[in-house]
Amino acid sequence: MALRCCCFPIWVCPQTTHHHRSPLVGHSEFEAKRHRFCLWVCSSSSASQRAVVTAIEGEVPYGRELKKSSSDEMGLTRETESVTFHRDLSMLPKPLTANSLYSSASNDSKVRISFQGIPGAYSETAALKAYPNCETVPCEQFEAAFQAVELWLVDKAVLPIENSVGGSIHRNYDLLLRHRLHIVQEVQLPVNHCLLGVPGVKKEDIKCVLSHPQALDQCVNSLNNLGIQRISAKDTATAAQTVSSSGKSDVGAIASVRAANIYGLDILAENIQDDANNVTRFLILAREPMISRTDRPYKTSIVFSLEEGPGVLFKALAVFALRSINLSKIESRPQRKRPLRVVDGSNNGSAKYFDYLFYIDFEASMAETRAQHALGHLQEFASFIRILGCYPMDLVR
Repeated sequence: MALRCCCFPIWVCPQTTHHHRSPLVGHSEFEAKRHRFCLWVCSSSSASQRAVVTAIEGEVPYGRELKKSSSDEMGLTRETESVTFHRDLSMLPKPLTANSLYSSASNDSKVRISFQGIPGAYSETAALKAYPNCETVPCEQFEAAFQAVELWLVDKAVLPIENSVGGSIHRNYDLLLRHRLHIVQEVQLPVNHCLLGVPGVKKEDIKCVLSHPQALDQCVNSLNNLGIQRISAKDTATAAQTVSSSGKSDVGAIASVRAANIYGLDILAENIQDDANNVTRFLILAREPMISRTDRPYKTSIVFSLEEGPGVLFKALAVFALRSINLSKIESRPQRKRPLRVVDGSNNGSAKYFDYLFYIDFEASMAETRAQHALGHLQEFASFIRILGCYPMDLVR
């Protein structure tokens, strides 16, 4: 705050422990006024000079309001102050940090998280892993889960982005670019596909099962050994709901343990997926980005496009290798608005190539200098670049 010195004389009054402004009993009116205008300063045994400073015009200290200047009979200009209120700085909103994220597990009862599907879906399980006491809000489509956050209907959204067996979910990569939400957390969720049936049946009684196409593909060997026919459903939780509603003893579903508990089905077999190390990675999205830190391992997700030229992709990736930054994910997607790029051919006519967007996850925080320099270097080759989020890595599965 800028400061200026007062132009009127300074009277130093005897030091007291309280700053009372009431007139002194037994003094003249002049002495009382002089007491009101005196400067109370902290004195020390070695101090021989004192100065007074006041806030410049237009600046009001916290908890005080400066009123219009006035003059008394002595011709001294003074600024009176009236106490308004004391601002409690602890009540001001604080930015989202990693500490608030990790402490949310014990204080997240008011967090609302949207997900695609119905109760019992794996996305809901991922949301509950990140925020055990949160309120989950089901949505019919992934697009609706994004919009719920943008319209302030919920606080966050959970989005599956890739599976260790099925690979990337390309549709959701496109949604990350289309919307302006920020990645604030990742969740690694081990997949436990269960064979479910109505109460009282055995797995040998099941003739056909309903589930999401990807879940069916991940359980091919187990289902073939049981001689069970596969029927596609919208998602795993919907399959469990359908079997529960039908009551048929020869129809089963492949879904989660939570879905079995919600829809009153028996778990006939657990972990029937062909790959025991089946993990799905989810992203938690919010309206505001997280403040990057360096107190734990972080991951940063970006998307960019490159100009045409030989070795441009190599140069783009080299900016990370030169700074010892590990790339944990790289995904390419054709640009939807400009899918083809026309390049002059060596012969007659021209050649057309797909124009790509590159999604990259690298293991560094944006609070690190090396990450900032890497992105600055990348801008020399990129025609477009956007940071999707910087967030703590999920190291525990």
